[in-house]
Amino acid sequence: MHDLLTIGELSARSGVAPSALRYYERLGLISSTRTGGNQRRYERSMLRRVAFIRVSAQVGVPLEEIGAALADLPAGRTPTRTDWTRLSRAWRSRLDEQIALMERLRDRLDGCIGCGCLSLKTCGLYNHGDELAEQGPGPVRLMRRG
Repeated sequence: MHDLLTIGELSARSGVAPSALRYYERLGLISSTRTGGNQRRYERSMLRRVAFIRVSAQVGVPLEEIGAALADLPAGRTPTRTDWTRLSRAWRSRLDEQIALMERLRDRLDGCIGCGCLSLKTCGLYNHGDELAEQGPGPVRLMRRG
């Protein structure tokens, strides 16, 4: 047990609050062993998993999807480069779509001045009288490609 991390050590090393680590554990995203006094201890490999969870969540990947990806990684050993490559390949198109959406948002919001737009007819957020309702939910101008 000497090479294992306490929840405080994992928190300090990963930058994730202990409460979030306990939540990740409840969701099955990370795992721990218990001491005789029922204290959590984490293998050092959990640092990589927590980093992956943190970065993935920060770019908008839902925890459920993160959990599904992590479920494909080996449980009894530290994931290899091949394991991570397989996981990243599966997410590549999804991440490319998110990047494209973020670029559209950045580029199209440049035309806004304060709380009004230079052109309410082409504003990605303005939808006078809900005229875009038949095109789908949400900010359809920003969500569509091109």
